Amino acid sequence: MFKRSDREILALAIPSIITNITTPLLSLMDVVIVGHMGDASYIAAIAVGGTMFNMLYWLFGFLRMGTSGFTAQANGARDDMALWAILYRGAFISLVASAVLIAFSSVIAGVSLSLMDAGADVKPLAAQYFNILIWGSPAVLLTYAFSGWFLGRKDSRTPMWISLVINLTNIAVSLMLVMGFGWKITGVATGTLVAQWTGALCFIACACLRYRPVAATGWRMIFRGGAIGRFFKVNIDIFLRTLCLIAVTVWFTRTGARQDTLILAVNTLLMQFFVMFSYFMDGFAYAGESLCGNMIGAADHDGLRRSIRTLFKWGALTAILFTLVYAAGGTTVMNLLTDSGDVVKASGEYYHWVVILPLVSFAAFTWDGICIGMTATGWMLLSMLTATAVYFGVYLLCFPLMGNHGLWIAFLSYLAIRGVMLTILYKTRL
Repeated sequence: MFKRSDREILALAIPSIITNITTPLLSLMDVVIVGHMGDASYIAAIAVGGTMFNMLYWLFGFLRMGTSGFTAQANGARDDMALWAILYRGAFISLVASAVLIAFSSVIAGVSLSLMDAGADVKPLAAQYFNILIWGSPAVLLTYAFSGWFLGRKDSRTPMWISLVINLTNIAVSLMLVMGFGWKITGVATGTLVAQWTGALCFIACACLRYRPVAATGWRMIFRGGAIGRFFKVNIDIFLRTLCLIAVTVWFTRTGARQDTLILAVNTLLMQFFVMFSYFMDGFAYAGESLCGNMIGAADHDGLRRSIRTLFKWGALTAILFTLVYAAGGTTVMNLLTDSGDVVKASGEYYHWVVILPLVSFAAFTWDGICIGMTATGWMLLSMLTATAVYFGVYLLCFPLMGNHGLWIAFLSYLAIRGVMLTILYKTRL
């Protein structure tokens, strides 16, 4: 029989897991639609354009995480004025940031396309895709802020349903514009743009209909010195942590590419196992953000400790389940991911790293959610800086001796150190 803490975690985690799984469909559907246009340059343009936005928006993930932690604490303290001030603050930052992105869009597009070294036939199409979708940046960043706000209020179902609405809208509008009006890549980009704004408007409508907006908050409440200072401190910590995460990810991909095309394909394939595990663990991390933040806001320290223990129980169970599934069905899953016999065969040499990956990494995911809820983002940054240093240190030591095995050892060390460091910080500082 599930305890109350188990039910609370699952009620928040399961919708978040569904949201995590369905969110990539937005870009996947673009690829599927252009894949039927008969020209590989369209697929390449979507891939390049999608990567540009993924990297760009990844840097603004702090809008969701920072908003979630502050909202959860205000919700736990039952401070309605603070709840709405946090949302207004996040929305304002989202709009200012998106205005800057739009203003410098030509520079961002030029630099990104140069770094990606896209072909002459792909660059114009990717630029066209980018120039349309950049107008969706206000909607995307607002969605980040609203997602964190609803999660902090212990509501992960609203973001799940809106994510489904976004994807269905994208499919319907893109198919109509591409197949019905022959707009090609313009139609795909416009369909995604319409879906992004539909999502943002749905969030605004849900916030107004489900909760009573506090109109009298005022600019002074939203931007009072202590609150805005703490808001930026937390978000700067998360932003710098994200830069470290990107550095590790880019170096991992770059090192695979420098070896040869086969190793790059192998690492890309094996990394999908980590991505799938992360979708589930992020769901429990989101539950940790909401529950732990609410406990902090309510000054319920016993409840906080109980929530942390229960989160680790579910994290460990998820890790064990994925380890068993990966150990038993790895070859089957790899054959579903690719038809290349050479890639599947070469992957077998490194597959044991994937099998142990869930056990090594689940603590890092769990602690991240807990720390965001506690707004202990300084701990997250310190652990990430340490883990990144360990990653590159192990890489320099092991890669020359062990090749691609050394790269995977460095990556697993990086994940393990994050969990260990955050455990030590929690035990010694709280």
